[in-house]
Amino acid sequence: MNALEILEKTIELGGSDIFIVAGLAVVCKVGHKKEKITENKLMPDDTLSIIKEIYAMAKRDISYLMETGDDDFSFAIAGLSRFRINTYKQRGTLAAVIRTITFHLPDPKQLGISDSILELANENKGLVLVTGPAGSGKSTTLACMIDYINHRSSKHIITLEDPIEYLHRHDQSIISQREINIDTKSYVTALRASLRQSPDIILLGEMRDLETIEVAMTAAETGHLVLSTLHTIGASKTIDRIIDSFPANQQEQVAVELAMVLNAVVSQQLLPTVDDQVVPVFEIMIVNTAIRNLIRENKTHQIDGVIASSGQSQMISMDNAIIQLYKEGVISKKTAIEYSQNRDLMIKKIGML
Repeated sequence: MNALEILEKTIELGGSDIFIVAGLAVVCKVGHKKEKITENKLMPDDTLSIIKEIYAMAKRDISYLMETGDDDFSFAIAGLSRFRINTYKQRGTLAAVIRTITFHLPDPKQLGISDSILELANENKGLVLVTGPAGSGKSTTLACMIDYINHRSSKHIITLEDPIEYLHRHDQSIISQREINIDTKSYVTALRASLRQSPDIILLGEMRDLETIEVAMTAAETGHLVLSTLHTIGASKTIDRIIDSFPANQQEQVAVELAMVLNAVVSQQLLPTVDDQVVPVFEIMIVNTAIRNLIRENKTHQIDGVIASSGQSQMISMDNAIIQLYKEGVISKKTAIEYSQNRDLMIKKIGML
């Protein structure tokens, strides 16, 4: 089976990720299960051949992968789908993980993305973070937020992505999409340049290092809305991660600045359902006066309690959102406990139902 046939079979099965690794059959992820696409295990020559075919379809030079051992890019096949590719070397052979991305932006309602999440993009300035583990749908949530604004407001939106996943068409807004290493050198270079490009909204694919975080916070302070991601679960852990990225002698001042610019943190996970599919679950923290004070005073450990007990309709803790899915029969008791932030409390809550 060649590379194109593998991609076509994955789309036919409704798969989300394809794994091409020597010593295994080609496998694709369908819902929460992994399905074999080929019967025979791949040999090193097989993975090399398939990956070379992928590079040919993407019209991309494979030499970068061969030199560095890692590469990340995306491309589209007309009439089929878009694909995000991560290729790498392992045990002296080439391997790849391929994410399928539809041409059309998904319907937020079908994905369980509430209006309260989409409406976070209505803010004129500040920092909105979407967090969660790799593969939890952060990019999709951000894409839905950009699409929401695109059809409702006249804005200039600049997206900085590595690589570009969803393609946006101009509607009410002007959307400039820049891909790292193709359209610009780095996140930091592009982010600094974007401040001179009259943006209203900047989507930053990932706040991956101290310098990027610094520039993102500056952009949020100077009257722009910045949307970005972090690989953290939970609002309090997200805030700690940002502050801890800075040297100890700067952390107190950074906490004060973050308390001023942070608007909200949406934390998400994908949970297996009782029918072997996956469902997203969201924690939503809206930064109010009480939370600003906790960030400023270095009392982030109290934030989870404030979210859980908040009377604000938009706010919900991760564990309360998981409990709701369990009550609706969408997920099992085992899943609810496994993905909870406070295992002992979750067991107690389930026992009281």
